[in-house]
Amino acid sequence: MTPLARLAAVSLDCPDPSKLGAFYAQLLELEVMADSADFVALKGAGIYLTMQRVADHRAPEWPEGDVPKQLHLELAVSDLEAAETLAIGLGATKAATQPSPNAWRVLIDPVGHPFCITTLIPD
Repeated sequence: MTPLARLAAVSLDCPDPSKLGAFYAQLLELEVMADSADFVALKGAGIYLTMQRVADHRAPEWPEGDVPKQLHLELAVSDLEAAETLAIGLGATKAATQPSPNAWRVLIDPVGHPFCITTLIPD
């Protein structure tokens, strides 16, 4: 049976789509498909990853806080240390709370979204 719909993109709200788009384009080696003041789309990961401007964006607080995390990206890597070093070099920060640092690391992108790098790579 053909599905009625399929996942096309994951979109991240942010204050500066170009800045966040550049971060993820470099981190994931994706191509910028569309770039405007209010929207950036990246391709090359099987689905699009998009960033869209939201006025008065408030970064989520993780693991607890007044602004909950609504979703986060899980990025599969083969080398946690190398991936963490690259992400931090591109502008990410390491979260203070690390629930399972041998299997995954929680990082914060340049505008405050938590994301994980993990060696738990799906088949």
